[in-house]
Amino acid sequence: MMVRESQVSWSCQLVSGCEGKHQMLLLRCLMLLLLLPLSSMPQKLPTRDEELFQMQIRDTAFFHDSSVIPDGAEISSYLFRDTPKRYFFVVEEDNTPLAVTVTPCDAPLEWKLSVQELPEEASGEGSGEPEPLEQQKQQITNEEGIELFSYKGNDVEYFMSSSSPSGLYHLDLLSTEKDTHFKVYATTTPQSDQPYPELPYDPRIDVTSLGRTTVTLTWKPSPTASLLKQPIQYCIVINKEHNFKSLCAVETKLSSDDAFMMAPKPGLDFSPFDFAHFGFPSDNNSGKERNFLKPSSKFGHQTSSKQRADLHKVCIRNKNIFTVSDLKPDTQYYFDMFAVNTNTNTSTAYIGTFARTKEEAKQKMVELKDGRVTDVFIKRKGGKFLRFAPVSSHQKVIFSIHSCLDAVQVQVRRDGKLLLSQNVEGVRQFQLQGKAKAKYLIRLKGSKKGASILKVLATTRPNKQSFPSLPEDTRVKAFDKLRTCSSVTVAWLGTQERNKFCIYKREVGDSYNEEQKKREQNQCLGPDMRKKSEKVLCKYFHSQNIQKAVTTETIRGLQPGKSYLLDVYVIGHSGHSVKYQSKLVKTRKFC
Repeated sequence: MMVRESQVSWSCQLVSGCEGKHQMLLLRCLMLLLLLPLSSMPQKLPTRDEELFQMQIRDTAFFHDSSVIPDGAEISSYLFRDTPKRYFFVVEEDNTPLAVTVTPCDAPLEWKLSVQELPEEASGEGSGEPEPLEQQKQQITNEEGIELFSYKGNDVEYFMSSSSPSGLYHLDLLSTEKDTHFKVYATTTPQSDQPYPELPYDPRIDVTSLGRTTVTLTWKPSPTASLLKQPIQYCIVINKEHNFKSLCAVETKLSSDDAFMMAPKPGLDFSPFDFAHFGFPSDNNSGKERNFLKPSSKFGHQTSSKQRADLHKVCIRNKNIFTVSDLKPDTQYYFDMFAVNTNTNTSTAYIGTFARTKEEAKQKMVELKDGRVTDVFIKRKGGKFLRFAPVSSHQKVIFSIHSCLDAVQVQVRRDGKLLLSQNVEGVRQFQLQGKAKAKYLIRLKGSKKGASILKVLATTRPNKQSFPSLPEDTRVKAFDKLRTCSSVTVAWLGTQERNKFCIYKREVGDSYNEEQKKREQNQCLGPDMRKKSEKVLCKYFHSQNIQKAVTTETIRGLQPGKSYLLDVYVIGHSGHSVKYQSKLVKTRKFC
């Protein structure tokens, strides 16, 4: 086992009280003193007395600036580039089980485990006197011991032996690429400790469903959760670059831009147990960092989440199926899964996988003819591409777009260059500067509420207008004081352009409401779709003074106490019509 003395006395009486027959105890005490930094306050070495061990682990100052590895606890520390670091631990008895695990977090490591025999006798030439302290320090410094294991790379690697000799063990680490984090775990009771979650017999992540924007993943549960009933949660990591070999590497990547990621300066005190405030987010900061990229519904229900623009981490408790959504079509993603013991905060990586989402369904390009209205239908959240290629040179191009239902997003590009991007509701007209032999691409993106219907006109002739001009406000106003049992009076705005207006009425039941009216609000349905009996009248109207472009009309011959839906249509010179917003009115019941 590792260091078992519950404490090392710093009093001189320990040295003076040792007789020649107790030389071995004296030498061992002196060697332990060498491993501890000089301090005005006494420091305790870790033991596996569980009550004392737990108390020591909770004390973050206990291992401050210490090179001693505690038995049965994972430590986190930092390496400067090309600056080796050595850790120690003592195994007192022969045939002791031993397990050492090293986890690189950011860069490949070179590490080596060696053992050096503890001195069995003093070298005082039979005098019975112990060696001076300086001689023992020189002996430990010069003797490298026997190399047991070495590794170079960025994998989580471990050394394990069921029967290790007693001695002083050295763990030497070096990073030749850059400054980096790492973690170390060592124990003399590997069978009972089991600090890391165990992987199932098949530790692969399976892709069970693949779409254009979604990927469904499944995996087998960790036996640590299913058999040992320890608290395990699963954390999924999604990125576009590569698979990760440890959760430590993910956390380092996520924290690489944080302010507290500044490395400690060489020579300053640094505790390997300060990782909660050094390179790894503490619980106190988690709420602030989560605002860096607010978790969205794409990750479903989650217990914790951290994101960067190119890297996402989601923890989903103990489920073993998860669907990642809102991905980009025809894009390769890498998926990693980590089983995390929430009691010890240790983790084990499943075998990562990758998948490419399906391509976006290729849409047929709609060709626009100069001066001709084209009807366009778009599914909910869908899109359409239109192409306009004028056959002759032109100075201007006019796009007229009539969105019959909800607002749609319109983008126009000329030879690949974005010229405009706007939301369109009702009728909008855009006039753009022309260019010889130019080709225009119009992208229409539908509403999230439902399907979209549009009428689109593209022309290089400014006088070729199919759509009538409209005022900014297309509401129809009813005058309540002018209501009678058989008539209602309404008003609407016009423009400076002389247009034809037609009014239609339809009797509706008392249960007819605004929601039903909204569902019927298709501005592209013209008067030709109405019954002749519903027509009230048609008239021409305009005003050069836009402030006075208001007209009123009284609709007569109505029934007392009845509800009617009124529609006003404005009809352009080419016959294309646009409907104003419908108006629900009701006649008086008693007069």
